[in-house]
Amino acid sequence: METSTDLYPAERQQQIMAHLNRNGRASVAELSQMFGVSEVTIRADLQALAAGDLILRTHGGAVLAQHAPELSLTLRRQQQVNAKEHIGAAAAGFVADGDAVFLDASSTALALAHGLRQRRDLTILTHSLVVAESMLDAPGVTVVMTGGTLQRETVSLMGTDGLAILHKYNLKTGFFGAHGLSFPEGLTDVSAGEAEVKRQVVTLCRQVVALIDATKWGRVGPASFARPEDLHIIVTDALAPVELVEQARSLGTRVLQV
Repeated sequence: METSTDLYPAERQQQIMAHLNRNGRASVAELSQMFGVSEVTIRADLQALAAGDLILRTHGGAVLAQHAPELSLTLRRQQQVNAKEHIGAAAAGFVADGDAVFLDASSTALALAHGLRQRRDLTILTHSLVVAESMLDAPGVTVVMTGGTLQRETVSLMGTDGLAILHKYNLKTGFFGAHGLSFPEGLTDVSAGEAEVKRQVVTLCRQVVALIDATKWGRVGPASFARPEDLHIIVTDALAPVELVEQARSLGTRVLQV
């Protein structure tokens, strides 16, 4: 664990959130020892997270809010950075020149996009404005945007009316991040609107690939968009829980750990 001299407050708060996502609760004393900072500093961090409705303060600590709002893309890009980069690089191996693929608005799909800029005759369909922007200097990649209403938190266009354009393409693979992966709920999201978009896209893809780091296993969001049996491949990291990985494999899903 990095010390306070290595972390900015925002970075430490993201790691506190990751710890709470894994464990559900934590005490001030525990977090103080974990990060090597004073309890006063930890209380300030918890107050900042509580102000954003991400956690609930308790006597001597905090618990994860049961219905935490979706983190902005900027904050999500700061979480599990190394894991997402490795997952994105590995997932790029499933994309060949000439493919038509869908990338959602997740931060892990954006990490994947960075590995696709050298492809030729590749078509990326997406509702993510950031994914589209990342391809501005990729002459071999055609980007097709679905329509919808601008969502500032996810920097994407949200809505199912704009998905009609997807029917013009033979989508080989869809790549999806998620709030969580659980059984039997499958891939879930915090936003019902985002989940509805993904749910419709899943039905159009010949191959469905989940991009999830270890912290997402066992988490359940309010809205499901893909059943466990819908998943052909899961790309995750080496810290993914063994029991849940084996459960996915027992359903015939290929799990790639990187």
